[in-house]
Amino acid sequence: MINELENSIKKENNIMKIEKNFSEGKLTLKPLGRLDTVTSPELDAVIDECISDAKELIIDCSQIEYISSAGLRVLLKAQKIMNSNGTMKLTGVKDAVMEIFEITGFIDILTIE
Repeated sequence: MINELENSIKKENNIMKIEKNFSEGKLTLKPLGRLDTVTSPELDAVIDECISDAKELIIDCSQIEYISSAGLRVLLKAQKIMNSNGTMKLTGVKDAVMEIFEITGFIDILTIE
């Protein structure tokens, strides 16, 4: 019984909610929670699904609490696609996530506002 409850809590904590808005070539995504090994495939799938018609990609990071190397790979992939299609920027980056961008050198790769 306790193991079932623990697994339920773990699954609930590992679900990423992503708010999407697409209007006139501008795709805005707002992921909520942790962007890690478990949740980054969800963001990657949403980006793959929506990015082809986007000329501008904005990722609102104001609700991202943590980002792992898997999350960084998703952002790098999106940046490479948008280098050909248009522009990409991250907004609302929290201090803890900004520190990860600084340590990894992603601050020089991504446009962060």
